[in-house]
Amino acid sequence: MTTDTTPSECSPSEELKQRVVEVLQTVYDPEIPVNIYEIGLIYEIDIDPSNAVKIQMTLTSPACPVAGTLPGEVESRVAGAEGVSSAQVELVWDPPWSPAKMSEAAKLQLGML
Repeated sequence: MTTDTTPSECSPSEELKQRVVEVLQTVYDPEIPVNIYEIGLIYEIDIDPSNAVKIQMTLTSPACPVAGTLPGEVESRVAGAEGVSSAQVELVWDPPWSPAKMSEAAKLQLGML
């Protein structure tokens, strides 16, 4: 039995997705001192062959004070990322956000572990 020990290389799409995630990690919910990616507000990141990025995201609550501005900020920041041709953010409420969607790092940072 032989195994291939050559590290796998990221495809251009995977590299772009990683850049998008890095951008998302610079955006913070103003009420929680953790970035929106680690909080679990980003549900889906799709990148088409033309490098147009579509993001499905939610907020911690429909009454969130930044409901009118945060999706636009996310869209603007992602659109400015290297290699992104355009960005579109869709705000979704199903499934509803809950603390269970937070990463372990976010839970640790907020003292929830």
